[in-house]
Amino acid sequence: MNNEPERRAAVSLQWDGDGAPRVTAKGRGDIAERIIALANQHGVPLKENPELVTLLSGLKLDQEIPASLYLVVAEVIAFAYTVSGKQPPNRPDGTRRR
Repeated sequence: MNNEPERRAAVSLQWDGDGAPRVTAKGRGDIAERIIALANQHGVPLKENPELVTLLSGLKLDQEIPASLYLVVAEVIAFAYTVSGKQPPNRPDGTRRR
């Protein structure tokens, strides 16, 4: 049995409205705390989802998320837009994505 406390983990995603979101940062322990602190400093909404963090942690930096995670990540992105009062990026034709 492992007596070590589980270290906090964090993953940062970026989505510019084109393609799939990409992993921009990931880490455990002190690195995770730094990712979270930077998000807070810059007003980036945070959403806790340990299972999703575990899955995303297996991706490489700058890798697009796999199609199997689109729905759950879309929910996180929708959450982020809602709590920040922002709208998703415009489409090339000038209309809003729905």
